[in-house]
Amino acid sequence: MTDIETNDDLHSFFAEMQDVKPIKPSNKALLHDTENAIAEKKRRAARQRSEREKLKSPLSLEGITPVKPDDFILFQQPGIQDGVFKKLRMGKYPLEETLSLSGMTIEQSRDALYKAITDSHKRGVRALLIKHGKGEESKPFPAYKKSFVNHWLLELEEVIAYHTAQPMHGGFAATYVLLKKHPDQKLINREKNRKG
Repeated sequence: MTDIETNDDLHSFFAEMQDVKPIKPSNKALLHDTENAIAEKKRRAARQRSEREKLKSPLSLEGITPVKPDDFILFQQPGIQDGVFKKLRMGKYPLEETLSLSGMTIEQSRDALYKAITDSHKRGVRALLIKHGKGEESKPFPAYKKSFVNHWLLELEEVIAYHTAQPMHGGFAATYVLLKKHPDQKLINREKNRKG
């Protein structure tokens, strides 16, 4: 392309553009866009809140069957050997974690229990102790929190067995919980041994 051709192209371009007028700047806000943006922001915040609530705890607060303060609470998933369950019942598993629900509301207890179980499972913990108390004087009925713990443990897929603790670990006021092996248990064990 020569300089003459370039000049001709520029002249042609300017000739075509001579009737074009610049758009005047506007200081008006486009309300419908702003309203849509605000509405979308609110929807996003609601979704994030909902997700946080789900992460907090999916455990229910309804359909609880009351147990008595001196009731044994227990569960053995089908397929769990009797010897494994007996070892749990006798308090023979090393308790790697202990969670005390003392002084917590039911909602706080639910969230704390959910977090303790899921976090423990991710770290390869197999056995833990939940201290819920006997609740002899609790309202609206005795063993209120213990009844919820019994219900919640059944809802958690990580839990393969649980049993009321031996007297040395709290008796009727506490429960042993056995968690299933994490899929990466061998890797977790290696990491623990390396650190230890």
